[in-house]
Amino acid sequence: MDGREDDQPMRLAGAHGAVRRIWTVELRPRAGGPRLVCPHCTAHTPSLKASSARSAALAHLACHARAETLPSHLRTCQCRERGCSWHPRHRGCGGPVLLALTRDRGGRTWRLADTCAACAAATSHTAVVPDTLLGPRTLRPDSCPSAPVRDNPGAGRDERVRVREMLTYLASTLPRFTSPAARLLALQCALRADACGQVRLPAGLLRGMRLQGRQELWQELAQDRWLEMPVLKSAPVTVHLLDATVLDQAPGRSARRRAAHWALHCVPLVPPAVAPPVLRLTALVLAAHFSGHGSHGTDMDILARLCGHSPHQTGELLDRLVALRTLAAWHRDRETDEVVWQLPMQHAHPRPARLRTPSPDR
Repeated sequence: MDGREDDQPMRLAGAHGAVRRIWTVELRPRAGGPRLVCPHCTAHTPSLKASSARSAALAHLACHARAETLPSHLRTCQCRERGCSWHPRHRGCGGPVLLALTRDRGGRTWRLADTCAACAAATSHTAVVPDTLLGPRTLRPDSCPSAPVRDNPGAGRDERVRVREMLTYLASTLPRFTSPAARLLALQCALRADACGQVRLPAGLLRGMRLQGRQELWQELAQDRWLEMPVLKSAPVTVHLLDATVLDQAPGRSARRRAAHWALHCVPLVPPAVAPPVLRLTALVLAAHFSGHGSHGTDMDILARLCGHSPHQTGELLDRLVALRTLAAWHRDRETDEVVWQLPMQHAHPRPARLRTPSPDR
């Protein structure tokens, strides 16, 4: 018994050294279409269509991550192993080890690596890939209609986590200049897609989002090669996604549809229905980071990246949410760069006028 226990760490250490936890692919331009080059694979991939090249790169990286799994307690920060050369200087490594996806050279190179939370937040063009996007792939057709989603304004933690993970993924795969309205549309498509990448959006859903007939939003996502341009005159609008990674989501479609429904009514931060998409997206990002008690906060860089804005612009949007009384107050800690906010209902009685005023320290 004792001998086997002494041998076990050695076997685990050996497994740790044998399993790669950093993968990189490159999309090299060719006359017949870009070619995906992976230094970890010996086989050569054929030429790809330009519209599906990015999706193929992300799907290839996901396959490596699934095939080369490692227990969480054996994973180490690959950025730290390389002297933290992937990002500017920051406060130091810390937090759990996560899978971080980084886009480089304008989308020609993609890297997926084990990275601590601090290094992932400090690295440009990087987003954390949630475990729900790396679950076992199911290729079964999902043509059966899903059960209707009931209105549940008190949706719990699972919906918030799922929306936060998808917003994080979209922050990496969509260009930084993607408009807030297009991001809201992409979120609904990604969460409602079936196993074949098909999405059916009823006209009532688009009207409720105040995005019906906004052809320029679909063109924006189509130009980014994230989806095929749909026929907007049909009802419901049928969309085909080109991002193969969103097809690998777990759990099932019903759970994702509940998350999509919650994103339309992101309790407890629900801005007025007439609020522009930029404020609705900011409120949704905050709601997805809602802790359920006391003050709530997250890193300003994470908040700005998920909103698709600079930190200064994000601060102005938070001020506007305070003016609309969606938030009671917010504050930015200059030392930790953390944004902390409070809800109006939490401090409705003691000096509400002061709490609805943005902090001068932001």
